[in-house]
Amino acid sequence: MANPQSVENAPTLSASSGEGCVQEFGGLNTYITGSPDSKVAILLVSAAFGYATPLFRKLADKVATAGFLVVAPDFFYGDPFDMHKNKTDWVAAHPPYKGYEDAKPIISALKSMGVSAIGAAGFCWGAKVVVELAKSNEIQALVMLHPSRVTVDDIREVKVPISILGAEIDEGSPPALLKQFEEILSVKPEVSFLVKIFPGVAHGWTVRYDVTDELAVKKAEEAHEDMLNWFTKYIKSQIFFPSPL
Repeated sequence: MANPQSVENAPTLSASSGEGCVQEFGGLNTYITGSPDSKVAILLVSAAFGYATPLFRKLADKVATAGFLVVAPDFFYGDPFDMHKNKTDWVAAHPPYKGYEDAKPIISALKSMGVSAIGAAGFCWGAKVVVELAKSNEIQALVMLHPSRVTVDDIREVKVPISILGAEIDEGSPPALLKQFEEILSVKPEVSFLVKIFPGVAHGWTVRYDVTDELAVKKAEEAHEDMLNWFTKYIKSQIFFPSPL
C-alpha cells in the first residue's frame, strides 16, 4: 500500500476533528472531513442543491465519525440548483455524466493518499454519478438515496454491493421502479444488494427535512444508519491487517 507521505503530488490534508474544511481536491473544491490517515474513504455526491447545504455537511461529518475519510466535491462548480433557476437549463448545464468524469480524479487523489477501499453515496442527482462508478472497479460499494435518472439498464451493469434507499412518495423513482431494480439484482448472485422503501416519506427526505419535526429526523437518521452499516460491512471489511510475527 502506498505511503501517503511518499507519493508525489498526493494531496496534503489537515486533520479534521468533527468539523470539516473546504479545499481543492482532485481538481474540485471539496468538503473534506475525517482523518486524512484513514485507509477507507467515502465519496458523497450531493443532490442538485449542492455540497454546501448544512444537513448534507452534517451527514458528511457523521460518516467521518465512523472512521472514514469523507470527501464531498462541488460537482456544480459553484452553481447549485435553486428554485429561481430553470430546471431544464440547469440539468443541461450539469449532466450527471460530467459528474462521473469529474469523480475519477477525486478517486485517483484518494488512492494516491493510500486509501485502499472507497465507497460512494449519491443523493438524487448524485445517484446517477455513483451508479456509473459502480459499473467498474473504481469503487467497492455504493448507496443510492432517493435516486434520480437511474435506469434498469444502469442496475444491470452494477458490479459492486449496492444499497438502494427509496421513498414511498417519489415521482422520479417510485417504488414500482425500485422493485424492478430489486428483481434485476435478485438474479445477480455475484452482487450483494439491499432495496428498502421508506414509508410515508418523500423524495429528498434524507438531506432535506425539518429539524424540528421529530418523525422526519427519525426517518432521515434511519436512512443514515442504513448507509453507514452498508459501508461498514462492505468497505471497512476490505481493510486487511498483517498477521503478527
